Amino acid sequence: MFEFIKGTVEFVGPEYIVIENNGIGYQIGTPNPFIYSSKMGTMVTVYTYHYVREDLMALYGFVSREEKMLFTKLLNVSGIGPKGALAILASGEVQQVVNAIEQEDESFLIKFPGVGKKTARQMILDLKGKLQDIVPDYFPNLFNADQFQHEAAAAHHAEFDEAILALKALGYSEKEIKKISPELQKEQLSTDQYIKKALQRLLK
Repeated sequence: MFEFIKGTVEFVGPEYIVIENNGIGYQIGTPNPFIYSSKMGTMVTVYTYHYVREDLMALYGFVSREEKMLFTKLLNVSGIGPKGALAILASGEVQQVVNAIEQEDESFLIKFPGVGKKTARQMILDLKGKLQDIVPDYFPNLFNADQFQHEAAAAHHAEFDEAILALKALGYSEKEIKKISPELQKEQLSTDQYIKKALQRLLK
């Protein structure tokens, strides 16, 4: 129904953001709402999926079409609903998820929140061989290990930078952030995970 919504970031919460467009505020659930903290009051494009069920109608939003398409594919897996699909996307990059499914890496998939061995196996059964068509440009060479590692490193660097911007938007000083940055950079995490870990350190 909605391919994307372009508007101003008016609110960022732990589970959703609000985008204002022509006087209407759209509540949109996203994998990592806090990546929009640094974009408060600015214009953004959010790729949206309109989810409709008898007892639920909701908008879910993503930073790219590729992320949105993977979300829709995950919804087709038995045992994975919108919250589960968002949790997977919040914890892993599109490349990582696709790579794990194609290589049947169950041990990697069960690291995602809410994904046990049964669900990981179901993801592989339902999606293996069906993802390359939706992410050809985003992940053109699925089994190029060197390229994967390079892209993953670049992605994690971007995730760290986004987390730092979010912390600044939350009011933390440069001095406070620099104090915990070396420890954070030792790990490869998603933006949301970086933010959570940083807040744990800052609130000690």
